[in-house]
Amino acid sequence: METEAPKFAVVLSGCGVFDGSEIHEAVCTMLSIEQSGCSYQCFAPNTWQARTIDHYTGHAVAIAGDEDNRNVLAESARIARGQIKDLSEFKAKDFDAIVFPGGFGAALNLSDFGVKGADCDVNVEVKRAIEESHQEGIVIGAMCIAPVVIAKVLGKHRVHITVGNDSKVAAGVAKMGAVAETKSATDVCVDIDNKVVTTPCYMLATSIPQVYEGTRNLVDEMLELITGC
Repeated sequence: METEAPKFAVVLSGCGVFDGSEIHEAVCTMLSIEQSGCSYQCFAPNTWQARTIDHYTGHAVAIAGDEDNRNVLAESARIARGQIKDLSEFKAKDFDAIVFPGGFGAALNLSDFGVKGADCDVNVEVKRAIEESHQEGIVIGAMCIAPVVIAKVLGKHRVHITVGNDSKVAAGVAKMGAVAETKSATDVCVDIDNKVVTTPCYMLATSIPQVYEGTRNLVDEMLELITGC
Protein backbone atom coordinates (compact mmCIF):
# COMPACT_ATOMS: atom_id res chain seq x y z
CA MET A 1 0.00 0.00 0.00
CA GLU A 2 1.40 3.37 -1.03
CA THR A 3 2.16 5.73 1.87
CA GLU A 4 0.93 9.32 1.64
CA ALA A 5 3.73 11.87 1.31
CA PRO A 6 4.43 13.98 4.44
CA LYS A 7 2.54 17.23 4.70
CA PHE A 8 4.10 20.42 6.06
CA ALA A 9 2.46 23.51 7.54
CA VAL A 10 4.48 26.64 6.67
CA VAL A 11 3.84 29.55 9.04
CA LEU A 12 4.51 32.99 7.59
CA SER A 13 4.77 36.32 9.41
CA GLY A 14 4.19 38.88 6.66
CA CYS A 15 6.01 39.71 3.43
CA GLY A 16 9.49 41.22 3.60
CA VAL A 17 12.55 40.75 5.77
CA PHE A 18 12.23 43.93 7.85
CA ASP A 19 8.61 43.55 8.96
CA GLY A 20 7.51 40.04 7.96
CA SER A 21 8.79 36.76 6.53
CA GLU A 22 12.17 36.71 4.80
CA ILE A 23 11.01 36.01 1.25
CA HIS A 24 14.04 34.00 0.10
CA GLU A 25 13.81 31.76 3.15
CA ALA A 26 10.06 31.27 2.72
CA VAL A 27 10.27 30.46 -0.99
CA CYS A 28 13.32 28.19 -0.60
CA THR A 29 11.48 26.33 2.16
CA MET A 30 8.45 25.71 -0.04
CA LEU A 31 10.72 24.71 -2.95
CA SER A 32 12.67 22.28 -0.74
CA ILE A 33 9.44 20.71 0.50
CA GLU A 34 8.11 20.19 -3.03
CA GLN A 35 11.46 18.89 -4.31
CA SER A 36 11.33 16.29 -1.55
CA GLY A 37 8.02 15.02 -2.93
CA CYS A 38 6.03 16.47 -0.05
CA SER A 39 3.20 18.98 0.12
CA TYR A 40 2.59 22.09 2.20
CA GLN A 41 -0.12 24.47 3.35
CA CYS A 42 0.73 28.04 4.28
CA PHE A 43 -0.68 29.68 7.41
CA ALA A 44 -0.31 33.06 9.12
CA PRO A 45 -1.86 34.69 12.17
CA ASN A 46 -4.69 37.09 11.39
CA THR A 47 -3.24 40.06 13.25
CA TRP A 48 -1.70 43.45 12.58
CA GLN A 49 1.99 43.92 11.98
CA ALA A 50 4.00 45.59 14.73
CA ARG A 51 5.22 48.00 12.08
CA THR A 52 5.33 48.42 8.30
CA ILE A 53 8.70 49.19 6.74
CA ASP A 54 9.48 50.81 3.41
CA HIS A 55 11.99 48.22 2.22
CA TYR A 56 13.61 50.75 -0.13
CA THR A 57 14.38 53.41 2.49
CA GLY A 58 14.42 51.12 5.52
CA HIS A 59 12.17 53.54 7.40
CA ALA A 60 8.94 52.72 9.23
CA VAL A 61 5.90 54.10 7.42
CA ALA A 62 3.32 52.79 9.90
CA ILE A 63 3.19 51.21 13.34
CA ALA A 64 0.57 49.21 15.24
CA GLY A 65 -2.66 51.20 15.45
CA ASP A 66 -2.06 53.31 12.33
CA GLU A 67 -4.75 53.13 9.64
CA ASP A 68 -2.22 52.28 6.94
CA ASN A 69 -0.44 49.54 8.88
CA ARG A 70 -0.73 46.07 7.34
CA ASN A 71 -2.29 42.74 8.28
CA VAL A 72 0.06 39.76 8.71
CA LEU A 73 -2.28 37.26 7.03
CA ALA A 74 -2.97 39.55 4.07
CA GLU A 75 0.72 40.31 3.56
CA SER A 76 1.72 36.64 3.90
CA ALA A 77 -0.79 35.81 1.17
CA ARG A 78 1.51 37.63 -1.26
CA ILE A 79 4.18 34.94 -0.81
CA ALA A 80 1.64 32.11 -0.79
CA ARG A 81 -0.03 33.39 -3.99
CA GLY A 82 -3.27 33.60 -2.05
CA GLN A 83 -3.20 29.94 -1.03
CA ILE A 84 -3.07 30.51 2.71
CA LYS A 85 -5.18 29.92 5.81
CA ASP A 86 -5.68 31.72 9.09
CA LEU A 87 -3.41 30.07 11.67
CA SER A 88 -6.48 29.58 13.88
CA GLU A 89 -7.48 26.81 11.42
CA PHE A 90 -4.25 24.85 11.98
CA LYS A 91 -4.62 21.41 13.54
CA ALA A 92 -1.41 19.49 14.25
CA LYS A 93 -3.08 16.12 13.67
CA ASP A 94 -3.52 17.03 10.00
CA PHE A 95 0.23 17.49 9.41
CA ASP A 96 3.54 15.69 9.78
CA ALA A 97 5.56 18.86 10.34
CA ILE A 98 5.34 22.60 10.88
CA VAL A 99 8.06 25.05 9.82
CA PHE A 100 8.70 28.74 10.49
CA PRO A 101 10.79 30.79 8.01
CA GLY A 102 12.69 33.72 9.50
CA GLY A 103 12.59 37.47 8.95
CA PHE A 104 11.92 40.19 11.54
CA GLY A 105 8.23 39.26 11.43
CA ALA A 106 9.07 36.27 13.64
CA ALA A 107 10.46 38.62 16.29
CA LEU A 108 7.83 41.35 15.81
CA ASN A 109 4.58 39.69 14.70
CA LEU A 110 4.78 36.04 15.78
CA SER A 111 6.34 37.27 19.00
CA ASP A 112 7.77 40.52 20.33
CA PHE A 113 11.25 39.12 21.01
CA GLY A 114 12.68 41.97 18.93
CA VAL A 115 11.36 44.42 21.54
CA LYS A 116 11.35 42.51 24.84
CA GLY A 117 13.98 39.83 24.34
CA ALA A 118 13.59 36.86 26.68
CA ASP A 119 10.61 38.52 28.37
CA CYS A 120 8.67 38.44 25.10
CA ASP A 121 5.13 37.30 24.52
CA VAL A 122 4.12 34.96 21.69
CA ASN A 123 1.02 35.45 19.56
CA VAL A 124 -1.73 33.26 21.02
CA GLU A 125 -2.29 31.23 17.83
CA VAL A 126 1.43 30.78 17.24
CA LYS A 127 1.85 29.55 20.82
CA ARG A 128 -1.06 27.15 20.41
CA ALA A 129 0.31 25.81 17.12
CA ILE A 130 3.75 25.13 18.61
CA GLU A 131 2.41 23.56 21.81
CA GLU A 132 -0.08 21.42 19.91
CA SER A 133 2.60 20.31 17.44
CA HIS A 134 4.92 19.34 20.29
CA GLN A 135 2.15 17.44 22.09
CA GLU A 136 1.14 15.60 18.90
CA GLY A 137 4.77 14.71 18.19
CA ILE A 138 4.96 16.27 14.74
CA VAL A 139 8.31 17.74 13.68
CA ILE A 140 8.91 21.45 14.25
CA GLY A 141 11.33 23.40 12.03
CA ALA A 142 12.51 27.01 12.15
CA MET A 143 15.22 29.16 10.59
CA CYS A 144 17.04 32.45 11.04
CA ILE A 145 15.56 34.33 14.04
CA ALA A 146 12.35 32.24 14.14
CA PRO A 147 13.87 29.61 16.50
CA VAL A 148 13.60 32.15 19.35
CA VAL A 149 9.82 31.75 19.15
CA ILE A 150 10.23 27.99 19.58
CA ALA A 151 12.60 28.63 22.49
CA LYS A 152 10.05 30.84 24.25
CA VAL A 153 7.26 28.28 23.94
CA LEU A 154 9.28 25.10 24.52
CA GLY A 155 12.07 26.43 26.74
CA LYS A 156 10.76 24.44 29.70
CA HIS A 157 11.62 21.31 27.71
CA ARG A 158 15.21 22.57 27.32
CA VAL A 159 14.86 22.59 23.57
CA HIS A 160 18.07 22.90 21.51
CA ILE A 161 18.05 25.43 18.65
CA THR A 162 20.43 27.57 16.63
CA VAL A 163 20.49 31.34 16.09
CA GLY A 164 23.80 31.41 14.25
CA ASN A 165 26.58 32.87 16.42
CA ASP A 166 24.76 35.89 17.89
CA SER A 167 25.82 35.89 21.55
CA LYS A 168 23.17 38.42 22.62
CA VAL A 169 20.35 36.37 21.11
CA ALA A 170 21.89 33.19 22.53
CA ALA A 171 21.84 34.77 26.00
CA GLY A 172 18.14 35.52 25.57
CA VAL A 173 17.53 31.96 24.46
CA ALA A 174 19.32 30.65 27.55
CA LYS A 175 17.21 32.90 29.78
CA MET A 176 14.12 31.25 28.28
CA GLY A 177 15.45 27.83 29.30
CA ALA A 178 16.53 26.70 25.84
CA VAL A 179 20.02 25.86 24.54
CA ALA A 180 21.57 27.73 21.59
CA GLU A 181 24.01 25.67 19.54
CA THR A 182 26.52 27.41 17.27
CA LYS A 183 26.20 26.28 13.66
CA SER A 184 27.42 27.52 10.28
CA ALA A 185 25.09 29.10 7.72
CA THR A 186 23.93 25.82 6.15
CA ASP A 187 24.30 23.48 9.14
CA VAL A 188 21.31 22.11 11.02
CA CYS A 189 20.67 21.65 14.73
CA VAL A 190 18.55 18.56 15.40
CA ASP A 191 16.89 18.14 18.80
CA ILE A 192 15.75 14.53 18.55
CA ASP A 193 13.96 14.46 21.92
CA ASN A 194 11.76 17.46 21.11
CA LYS A 195 11.62 16.83 17.35
CA VAL A 196 12.84 20.35 16.64
CA VAL A 197 15.11 21.17 13.67
CA THR A 198 16.65 24.61 13.10
CA THR A 199 19.18 26.29 10.80
CA PRO A 200 20.74 29.82 10.77
CA CYS A 201 19.98 30.87 7.16
CA TYR A 202 20.33 34.69 6.97
CA MET A 203 21.61 34.93 10.55
CA LEU A 204 24.86 33.90 8.81
CA ALA A 205 24.15 33.27 5.11
CA THR A 206 25.38 35.77 2.53
CA SER A 207 23.65 34.46 -0.60
CA ILE A 208 20.47 32.84 -1.86
CA PRO A 209 22.31 29.57 -2.71
CA GLN A 210 23.39 29.32 0.93
CA VAL A 211 19.82 29.91 2.09
CA TYR A 212 18.55 27.26 -0.30
CA GLU A 213 21.18 24.78 0.91
CA GLY A 214 20.22 25.50 4.51
CA THR A 215 16.50 25.07 3.93
CA ARG A 216 17.09 21.89 1.95
CA ASN A 217 19.22 20.48 4.76
CA LEU A 218 16.51 21.50 7.24
CA VAL A 219 13.77 19.73 5.28
CA ASP A 220 15.95 16.63 4.80
CA GLU A 221 16.57 16.39 8.55
CA MET A 222 12.89 16.98 9.30
CA LEU A 223 11.98 14.14 6.93
CA GLU A 224 14.40 11.83 8.71
CA LEU A 225 12.57 12.50 11.97
CA ILE A 226 9.20 12.03 10.26
CA THR A 227 10.06 8.74 8.61
CA GLY A 228 12.46 7.46 11.25
CA CYS A 229 15.14 6.61 8.71
